[in-house]
Amino acid sequence: MSPATEIATRKPPQRTPSAGSDHSVLDSVAGREHLMLATYATHSEDTAGRDYPEPPHTYRGPFQRDRDRILHCSAFRRLSGKMQVFTGDMGEYHRTRLTHTFEVASIARTITRVLRLNEDLTEALALMHDIGHPPFGHCGEDVLNECLQAVGGFSHNAFALTIAQQLEQRYTGYPGLNLSAEVLEGQAERADKQHGAVGPTARLEVQVVDIADSLAYDAHDIDDALQMGLLTIDELSQLRLVRRALEQTELKYGTLSAVKLRPALVHELIDLQVSDFLEQAVERLRRWNGCRSEELSEAGVRLSHSIPLCDEQGELEAYLFEHVYRHPQLMTVRRRAADRLHQLFDALTQQPDRLPLRFRQRTEQVGAIRAVGEYLAGMTDRFCDMQYAFLQQGSGPLADW
Repeated sequence: MSPATEIATRKPPQRTPSAGSDHSVLDSVAGREHLMLATYATHSEDTAGRDYPEPPHTYRGPFQRDRDRILHCSAFRRLSGKMQVFTGDMGEYHRTRLTHTFEVASIARTITRVLRLNEDLTEALALMHDIGHPPFGHCGEDVLNECLQAVGGFSHNAFALTIAQQLEQRYTGYPGLNLSAEVLEGQAERADKQHGAVGPTARLEVQVVDIADSLAYDAHDIDDALQMGLLTIDELSQLRLVRRALEQTELKYGTLSAVKLRPALVHELIDLQVSDFLEQAVERLRRWNGCRSEELSEAGVRLSHSIPLCDEQGELEAYLFEHVYRHPQLMTVRRRAADRLHQLFDALTQQPDRLPLRFRQRTEQVGAIRAVGEYLAGMTDRFCDMQYAFLQQGSGPLADW
């Protein structure tokens, strides 16, 4: 029996449902999770709850509700207008922050299902992971981090928490999405990865999303760069991981046309990395069967790829940094975006009365510098361009997003 089959069929010991749980909802969720999840998965009955207590839903568990709240929030929808690597004026094929997020969620769910972790929690974490990204990708983050140095800088991972806990506006009487403690904790660990590098580790579902995020953007950045002609397969074939993927593609499909080879290569790159990760994870987790999630965290259990594959990934990412992320076409976009954001930040901090009403009120809570930074960080690329034009030509407050 293979390790993957073993972990997929292993039955965890019974766990006692929490006292006072709603029989029609939490007990049924708990019962299903007892049958389907490993003991070291995050179980819904163990949730620490929400900042603002709510009665259980009639047919959804707590992490399902978190996933749906993130999916339906305005910050999530705005991801469709935020560049991943390439801007909208460079074509229609390439990924946005939204399509990247869906790819991460898909890969993370696949891994989670094999390892018998909590798929609802994993999906909620994956859908949330980039909602704090500013316009114009990592360029936007670099500019805002520079502008906000006096108040602690800027991190899109930390800003995702601000959105989820304070800035999102729902129909309830409290701010934010009121997500479960486990989702907020997972995002907080992403925002403080240096702290998480020592001592207790993040719960396994958080680690899976981190892995899925990394291998998703490596693969789809290759796909986008090839489609746009910034790279060629011959150039990429010098890299060990790509060469292995190409060899596997030829074994499976024979010689393919360039049009068919690109998606086949991307598929194989993802499959190679997911397979390697699962082999390592199954072996790593075998000794922890019967233990609970918090025990693995306290013991510092960390999932990762094999050392050879990590070396290959490092080579690939260094190549992408030099030949894609620093490509002259992208550097032109970065310079233009950086200049625009700098001008917006300077003008709004000098004239905070030009902020939308909600952010003028926000200055009373967090100060003008942070409030301006939050306003800019929530923009899409196109909305940023529109507000920049209005700032130059008009007067009065800019529009709220």
